[in-house]
Amino acid sequence: MAEPALVEAQELGRDFEVSRPWLERKLGRLPRQWLRAVDDVSFRIERGRTLALVGESGCGKSTVARLMVGLHEPTRGRVRFGGIDLSQAAPAEMLGIRRRMQMVFQDPYASVNPRWRVRDIVAEPLRAHGLINERGALRDRVAELLTQVGLASRDGDKFPHEFSGGQRQRISIARALASDPEFLVCDEPTSALDVSVQAQVLNLLQDLQAQLGLTCLFISHNLAVVEYVASEVGVMYLGRLVELGPVGAVLARPAHPYARMLLDALPDLDMTGRPRTPVAGEVPNPLEPPAGCAFHPRCPQADARCRVERPLLKAIDSGVLVACHAMEEGRLAPGAATPGRATDRIPS
Repeated sequence: MAEPALVEAQELGRDFEVSRPWLERKLGRLPRQWLRAVDDVSFRIERGRTLALVGESGCGKSTVARLMVGLHEPTRGRVRFGGIDLSQAAPAEMLGIRRRMQMVFQDPYASVNPRWRVRDIVAEPLRAHGLINERGALRDRVAELLTQVGLASRDGDKFPHEFSGGQRQRISIARALASDPEFLVCDEPTSALDVSVQAQVLNLLQDLQAQLGLTCLFISHNLAVVEYVASEVGVMYLGRLVELGPVGAVLARPAHPYARMLLDALPDLDMTGRPRTPVAGEVPNPLEPPAGCAFHPRCPQADARCRVERPLLKAIDSGVLVACHAMEEGRLAPGAATPGRATDRIPS
């Protein structure tokens, strides 16, 4: 039998209450309001693989990341880690699971304590999980982690404000690796960095994944970044997955109209002359999402069915799943192949 996926999301959903204050609702006789940030998202990540979730800001990809590590409780559906349903796990069992999953946040400065020295920041997971208690062994382990991410062991005596943005993100990565995790969630870890520093951090993450056998969930809005780091990619729109499949197949021949528009928004450095359709319109109000396919107000292929019936993810060629009536009915052919796609490493 095939080994089960390390991480699995099953029909995952999360709602947030965004109602007006209680007194204002009572006086105005207003109903409670709920924002559906994530709606029926399902995927699997095999051991040693990387799934990237991409989409415009507000599509729910960061909420999915927090759901996967337990920072939010799902409103619907479930998260399974190593075959264990996290909603059913006992507190003692969850403590062991949390050691096996870690997260690297978007802002490397906001995610660390500015009053702590770097050695204390990196050592925090070791102390919290009781992995190392002896002072000398703790100091040696911190020095090893800092060296592993490209910093010097003496940097442990400094404070976060003494480092650049890229160096602070390396500190965050060292802290995430301290507990020897199996699953690493990276929530836009390079979006706050300069382009050249982004390349260094991405190459570091690739090297660490190869060395440590990490399984990763990578959140990004930049498809140019995703093609270098991911094995599979999921395209999200308004809380739902609209396309999911191997990164080479999705980026070379995108099927969903939204995925095509995201790719067309990238600069065409190869000057291929291929016709390009820029992303048009605005994301609908998530408090009042459109009926049927959520993308239909911006989609040039939308028809009457798209406006009333929600499309489901269905398999097409190359193992890609697409939620699109136009693809299902044959009104839309798979996207044209895009030449000059990813290399194995980003020049830094």
